[in-house]
Amino acid sequence: MKSLLKVSLLVFLYLSFFSCDTKSESSNPEKEQRKTVEMLTDYGTMTIELYNETPLHRDNFINLAKNGAFDSLLFHRVIKNFMIQGGDPDSKKAKPGDTLGEGDAPYKVDAEFNLNLFHKKGTLAAARNDNPNKASSAMQFYIVQGKIYNDSLLAITQQRTNKWMARDFFKNDPNKKPLLDSLQRFRDHGNKDRYTMLADSILSLAQAEENFKQYIIPETQREIYKSIGGVPHLDQNYTVFGEVIKGIEVLDSIAIVKTDPLDRPTKDVRILSVKVIK
Repeated sequence: MKSLLKVSLLVFLYLSFFSCDTKSESSNPEKEQRKTVEMLTDYGTMTIELYNETPLHRDNFINLAKNGAFDSLLFHRVIKNFMIQGGDPDSKKAKPGDTLGEGDAPYKVDAEFNLNLFHKKGTLAAARNDNPNKASSAMQFYIVQGKIYNDSLLAITQQRTNKWMARDFFKNDPNKKPLLDSLQRFRDHGNKDRYTMLADSILSLAQAEENFKQYIIPETQREIYKSIGGVPHLDQNYTVFGEVIKGIEVLDSIAIVKTDPLDRPTKDVRILSVKVIK
């Protein structure tokens, strides 16, 4: 009976989201007033602005919040100097030791990558699985804590991003499928050396293509990563759709809690409520 009620709620949220008008965007979303939500947790309250440049993610998050979908869920994955992740509906009544991270609503949200939106400290982004279109989880999200980078680390990160972009560049090329399949196998089997060598080769092949555009971290973003920090290697690979504008200390407090080997806090960290305030 409980499972039936849960499925019914998720289907309701699904229908509510897709009945919203998400196409009535102005030509200059950066200048529009942003929607703001308040996330109350065991450790305090974070005020989060949602980006107008990512309307699908913004409207989906607002719809879920208005329907109480996040209330009483856990931050089920916490990694210091990286991020805190929540939104798994299975976490609401999870018992100690339960493995979490697979729960979601019965739909995904199309990726909305934007070169101006990046993983600086305090940003809100959408989790996802390894689906080829990089569509986002409808419910699971993370808030970036990250760390401060120097120029050398940013150069390594930029190269890493370009390797991912090279893989995406060839994903619809049947002639490159054997290479990409081999790359995935090396990753799945934890063969780091062979994975790195093949990823380098795929990047070299992409660089020889006229239509491949290499990613360069913009100078303004580099300075932010070198001052307040973040997680630059996730840029253009996971959708960023908001940022904490008040309560960043709450993020820091949650990020340092003790966790088990699967990164779940040993003492539950709960999202008490998420409310749209304007």
